[in-house]
Amino acid sequence: MATEPLPISQPLEGVAIARFVRHSPQKARLVIDLIRGEGAGQALTVLGGARKRAARDIAKVLRSAIANVQRKAEDAGSSLDVDHLYVSRCAVNAGPVMKRFRGAPFGRAHGYVHRTCHIVVAVAERARAAAQRAEAPTTVRGRVGKALDTARRQQEVQAKRRQKVEKRLKKGGKK
Repeated sequence: MATEPLPISQPLEGVAIARFVRHSPQKARLVIDLIRGEGAGQALTVLGGARKRAARDIAKVLRSAIANVQRKAEDAGSSLDVDHLYVSRCAVNAGPVMKRFRGAPFGRAHGYVHRTCHIVVAVAERARAAAQRAEAPTTVRGRVGKALDTARRQQEVQAKRRQKVEKRLKKGGKK
């Protein structure tokens, strides 16, 4: 799937959607309201400190949206400063409900529902940063970008270590 290169001054935007998440939409909206309009790094910090179960799933969607923007920048052959990203759109929509029944006294049944929701998060580059991107070299910069690169490198190192251990085990050696 070939993508057309973006005009240099147009801000980049990445969208991520998680569907059929097992949270009540009303409770997830309480968390999503905390990050609306915030910078990407600040939003991740807020979600990390939020004491709601939905914060983990929303943070996962936000990280996916950031990765989508990085991928778009790489495909366009332009640089991207991840510190200039902000949450441009975010929403929690209601998904299907699963109706269940529980036994009640005297042979009756009480119904209840398991609610689901769809989480949509879009991150975009600030307009001023998009104009500066034209002169910058083609790299991913910024604190958030460095943190994501560090995490990616650590995963690669762990994967290499696992491969070495598996090779030793196949040969009959010790761990």
